[in-house]
Parts: sequence; C-alpha cells; structure tokens
Amino acid sequence: MCRGLESLPITCLERAKELKALFGSLLQKSDHSITGQLKKSDKLRLNVDEPLKWKESFEKLLSSQNGLCLFRAFLVSEFSEENIAFYLACEDYRVTKPSKLATKAKKIYDEFIGSDAPREVNLDHVTKAITKENMECPSQSCFDLAQARIYTLMEKDCYPRFLKSPTYLELNRKPKMG
Repeated sequence: MCRGLESLPITCLERAKELKALFGSLLQKSDHSITGQLKKSDKLRLNVDEPLKWKESFEKLLSSQNGLCLFRAFLVSEFSEENIAFYLACEDYRVTKPSKLATKAKKIYDEFIGSDAPREVNLDHVTKAITKENMECPSQSCFDLAQARIYTLMEKDCYPRFLKSPTYLELNRKPKMG
C-alpha cells in the first residue's frame, strides 16, 4: 500500500512546495527566469516556460528534475506513487554493478512485484511471470518488460491526469496584466 507523503524523500517534498511557490510568484512578475535557494550551496534555476515543455511529452516531464518532483508529489496525492518509485528503481538497477544485481533485483521484486509486495505495482499475470523467471538469473534487463508496462500505464493514465491537475494548471496560468 502507499505510505503517503512520508515515503517521498524530504528534499522532493520541499522542492515541490518550493517550485509551486516560485512558479506562483513568477506568474505575478514579468521576469521569465528566477533563481531560488534550495540549500546554502545549491541554487535552483527555474524558467517560467519549463512546465510548458512537460506537456510536450511524458519523457520531457521525466527528464526534468523539477517536473519529476512535481509528478511524484502528484502521484502521492493520487495514491499511485509506487509506479514512479518502481520506474526509478529500475532505472537505477540498470546501472548497477554486476556483483550487486542479484541483491538489488530481489529487493525490487520483493518491494514492487511479489505477491506480498508492500508497494505492489499493477502488472498483468504474464508480465509478473516473465519477470519472476528473469529473477532466476538477474541481468540488467530483467525488469525491462515490467518497467515498460508501468511506463505505459503512467503515460496513458497518470500523465494526462497530472496535466489536468490544479497544480500543473496553476503553473501554466498566464500572468494577469493591468
């Protein structure tokens, strides 16, 4: 089951709140870029047009650190954060050292795919069976099919809802003149 907002890294929650505030205040100004402080050493650079790019494609949303944070926060509010968590775990797994593949594969499988998985993702029986078979000899591609199914699910279902969400729509609201 979804663990709620506490399952998100605190930096992601803070960043999502900060982005909403910064983009909101940006809409009141004519300046099209802003620099806000995340930490003393880390600057966050935002462009007022960035949210518009997220509408172009799901891939552009995921490739934006700001977009990914807001999308993840949106999924938490929709009780489906496990989808992006699984997708990102698979991305991380793909670059895992061969000596650590088996351990990491088991952890991902147990958390997201197994029958008693605490954050079980919605996969069809065939995909689950193929992924379970791939677990016998874990390779960097053993989750590819499952990850592709979840990506498609998010792209066709969650992404369109995100684009219609009040938070996203507010980010794209045109500043009022006069």
